[in-house]
Amino acid sequence: MSARAVVLLSGGVDSTTTLAIARSEGFETYALTVAYGQRHAVEIEAARRVARHCQVAQHVVVPLDLRIFGGSALTADISVPKDRPLEEMARGIPVTYVPARNTIFLALALAWAETLGAGDIFIGVNALDYSGYPDCRPEYIAAFQALANLATKAGVEGKLRTTIHTPLIQLSKAQIIRRGLELGVDYALTTSCYDPAPDGRACGRCDACLLRLKGFAENQSPDPGRYV
Repeated sequence: MSARAVVLLSGGVDSTTTLAIARSEGFETYALTVAYGQRHAVEIEAARRVARHCQVAQHVVVPLDLRIFGGSALTADISVPKDRPLEEMARGIPVTYVPARNTIFLALALAWAETLGAGDIFIGVNALDYSGYPDCRPEYIAAFQALANLATKAGVEGKLRTTIHTPLIQLSKAQIIRRGLELGVDYALTTSCYDPAPDGRACGRCDACLLRLKGFAENQSPDPGRYV
């Protein structure tokens, strides 16, 4: 019987590639998506498409409306930055940062993993093309893993050790896409845009779109995403 793993799945390039990696490593995958009031809610449907295509054991979508707090261009009436040069993306923390988002997501994944008897959680964080997000850094992941093993009944009783897997953390977007293509990922199922059109087409100008387009270009592979 395969070991179980909870995979955080947003429906974008990184999380979809992470799911493919978890499957390639022999895990029985359980996909977790959070509907947190994000303006790019089309990613939830993308996550559903990916989960169905990858035949995960179970896909759970958790409703958790972070618009109550706001504080981000993804959850409040704040403009999403467009047409930023890559050098600018690498400086500072952008307004698309959602306060404590990965901490919230990992806590939900940890709760589900414990009920499943799963000691493995996969998250597609990236510390190279990460646009300055503090909760995508290796030291953050190490700290959460330590917390996870202090915070659960299974961990305290010594029955289960939690490992947070971050297979993309030191990869560029081009390397991530290359790995996904090697694993047969269908990126046409995914969406990355922070500010899509009402029909779901990507803007092609936000940080997420620009990094995605750059990654496909560097692989000399056409981006199958739909753009305005």
